[in-house]
Amino acid sequence: SMAIGEAKLIENTYMFPIDIILFFRFQIQRGKGDPNSYKGLGDCFRTIFRSEGVYGFYKGILPPILAETPKRAVKFFTFEQYKKLLSFTPLSPGMALSVAGLGSGLTEALVVNPFEVVKVSLQANRDSFKVQPSTFAQARTIINTDGFGLRGLNKGLTSTLGRHGVFNMIYFGFYFNVKDAIPASQDPQLEFMRKFAIGLVSGTVSSCVNIPFDVAKSRIQGPQPVPGEIKYRSCFQTMGLVYREEGYLALYKGLIPKIMRLGPGGAVMLLVYEYVSVWLQKNW
Repeated sequence: SMAIGEAKLIENTYMFPIDIILFFRFQIQRGKGDPNSYKGLGDCFRTIFRSEGVYGFYKGILPPILAETPKRAVKFFTFEQYKKLLSFTPLSPGMALSVAGLGSGLTEALVVNPFEVVKVSLQANRDSFKVQPSTFAQARTIINTDGFGLRGLNKGLTSTLGRHGVFNMIYFGFYFNVKDAIPASQDPQLEFMRKFAIGLVSGTVSSCVNIPFDVAKSRIQGPQPVPGEIKYRSCFQTMGLVYREEGYLALYKGLIPKIMRLGPGGAVMLLVYEYVSVWLQKNW
């Protein structure tokens, strides 16, 4: 999991600007009437750079870095454990892998949600970086005002459970089922490409399927449209509301940046996991 942690740290630093901009700021925007609305990707980039400076792109980067290594370790470790447990059940191997993926996603969501709440509240802040509270100050504020529950540090938990559960179920299920169906190659480079391609497709498909949960999570954890009034309360209520008010395409906001990030990211993660697993089996 050290190698996984290092891979993630590098990916985080390069990919994080995509995360804040394209993704989250677009998902909390409520269409053309929103006074803070960005006209497009270029406009979003320019506005953040002008008003918030270069560090504006890295707002809330500390929570994901803090959460990343334990999160990946939890994802892959629990996946292995659920896989072992499910081998005793009458489920077919392919089905067992998907269910193990679902279990690992739900477990990962429980670990990651508090970090997400802090990250989102930092990212939604449009002040310049200098006057922003630190990550820990922000976490303290959230706990002092709203506690640890579903209104405080665990706001949006159902959406996060949905996001990670659905993602991992498809991600692992697709990868391991398709990988065995497509013949392996003796040439190590071709074999690497084969695994990378399957990982890329499984990361992309999972991203496309779970994005409505992501949009719901951004709305619930982000700033509510009318101060003091909670509009986006729960996962499915939020999805229904976004669909009714903004159309079904609004549930897919931020899909392109998400695929840009999680397609290749998903492929890299699975490859690191595969090669580390093989190495551990040989050496331990």
